[in-house]
Amino acid sequence: MSKEKIILGIDPGTTIMGFGLIKIVGKKMEFLQLNELMLKKYDDHYLKLKLIFERTVELIDTYHPDEIAIEAPFFGKNVQSMLKLGRAQGVAMAAGLSREVPITEYAPKKIKMAITGNGNASKEQVAKMLQSMLGLKTIPKNLDSMDGLAAAVCHFYNEGRVEVGKSYSGWSAFVKQNEGRVKK
Repeated sequence: MSKEKIILGIDPGTTIMGFGLIKIVGKKMEFLQLNELMLKKYDDHYLKLKLIFERTVELIDTYHPDEIAIEAPFFGKNVQSMLKLGRAQGVAMAAGLSREVPITEYAPKKIKMAITGNGNASKEQVAKMLQSMLGLKTIPKNLDSMDGLAAAVCHFYNEGRVEVGKSYSGWSAFVKQNEGRVKK
């Protein structure tokens, strides 16, 4: 009997949160779902964070992923944008941790490298490669959901590697790996 596993990939954002789900059967990958949470219409940043948390919990409760792969924020010049993106990632991670789903973070370049073989590939190149790999009929207009799917596929490809990114299996693991960030 082959082992099955579901991986939820998340591309966090406060404008659009993209997500994709894949099912692993043995050593084969199957496409399950991809979608986006559209947050543009909301002005209140805290409401956006609440919606990200609730949608992530809803995905976990619906699909019961065994693991979550999340794209880590890249370092940009706009501090306010980075802060908002970090908060979006944080609440998505908190949702996973609240359901005790192990989480692994991946840098955008690592995800692109895993999918296309080029860490500097464009979003369109990543989307086209995923379309080919998973037999998707179409590519969505917004590529955020494809970025979430790419995180899940990257996680599958990096499975069993010693160093894949930061992983957390629960709050205690997160705190232990981030002791320097905890106020005493």
